[in-house]
Amino acid sequence: MTCLFLAPVLLAVVADLAMAQDYPSAEITNGAITAKLYLPDPERGYYRGTRFDWSGVIHSLRTRNHEYFGQWFPRYDPKLHDAIMGPVEEFRFDDGGLGFAEAKAGGSFIRIGVGVVRRPDEKPYQGFHTYEIVDPGRWLVQTGRDRVRFTHHLRAPNGYAYRYVKTIRLVKNQPRMIIEHEMKNLGTRLIRTSQYNHNFFVIDGQQSGPDTRVKFPFDLKARRAFAGNLAEVSGGEIRYLQELKDGESVFGEFHGNTDAGAYDVHVENRKTGAGVRIRGDRPLSKVVYWSIRTVFSPEPYIDLEVAPKATTRWTYTYDFFGLNAAR
Repeated sequence: MTCLFLAPVLLAVVADLAMAQDYPSAEITNGAITAKLYLPDPERGYYRGTRFDWSGVIHSLRTRNHEYFGQWFPRYDPKLHDAIMGPVEEFRFDDGGLGFAEAKAGGSFIRIGVGVVRRPDEKPYQGFHTYEIVDPGRWLVQTGRDRVRFTHHLRAPNGYAYRYVKTIRLVKNQPRMIIEHEMKNLGTRLIRTSQYNHNFFVIDGQQSGPDTRVKFPFDLKARRAFAGNLAEVSGGEIRYLQELKDGESVFGEFHGNTDAGAYDVHVENRKTGAGVRIRGDRPLSKVVYWSIRTVFSPEPYIDLEVAPKATTRWTYTYDFFGLNAAR
C-alpha cells in the first residue's frame, strides 16, 4: 500500500472533520472503558468499502487514561478500502469471495459482512479495489449501555446465504472487551473462509518505533520475513530497530500455531505505559504483521468452515492494562 502521510496535527484535523459528519454511531461504557463506534449503513455509514466487515468499527477506545485507536490514514473517503479504524475484521478467500471464481464479468459474489458485490471483469480479485455493491443485505443493530450487537442477513442468487452476528461487549467494571461472533449458514453451499482482525492500533498517538513491542507465545517462523532494517523478530517478539518515517513500512507473514493458547498476543507501548492482551479461542492459521509510521497491526488469522444449516462461533478477548500490571 502506497500513500502520503500528513503531520500529526493535520492528521488530527482530518479526523475531526470526518467525525463531524452525521455518521450513524454509538458510545458504550462499563465504568472502566469508553468506546465509540461507527455503525453500518449502506447510505450514510462511515465505512462503505468492500474489503472489511462493516460491523465493529471502533474509532476510539479509552481506558486507564490511554487511547488505543483512532484515524491513522491521511485521506478519508467512505468507499476507500482502508479508511477504517479499530479492531476491524476481514473474511478472506482463496479467490475473492463466495462465488467469485464462477462469476463471469457482470456477475456477482459475496463479501461477508459487506454484501453481494459485482465482478466487473475477468481479472483476479483485487483486495484494495472497492467493488459495486449490488445488495448490502439487511443490517440490524441493537445498542445497550455496554454493548452493541450487529446482525447481518444476506441471501444471494448463487446458493449462498447466512446470518452473521457480532457482539462487542464490555465486561462490567473491568478493562476487558469481548468480541463474539456467530455464523449460521442459511444457504445450500458450504461456507469456507479465513478471518482475521486487522487491529489498527494507534496507541496514544505515538509513532511506530522501538517503544512498541508485540509478543506471541511461540517462535514466529517467517513465510515472508521483514525486509530491510526497520524491525526484527526475536523468538516470538517483534521489535522495531528505529522509528518509522513517512513512507516507510514493515510487513511480514508468519506460520500459524495450532497449540492450545497460541492465539495470545501482547501489545505494548513502553513510552506511554499502555498495553493490551488479545486472546482467541481458535487455532492460529497464520500471522501477518503490518505497520507504518502512524499505526501498527498484528493480524492473527483463523480458518472457518460452516456447512449448510450449521452454526459456528468464535470469540476474541481484549484485556487492556498498564505495563506495571502486565502478566
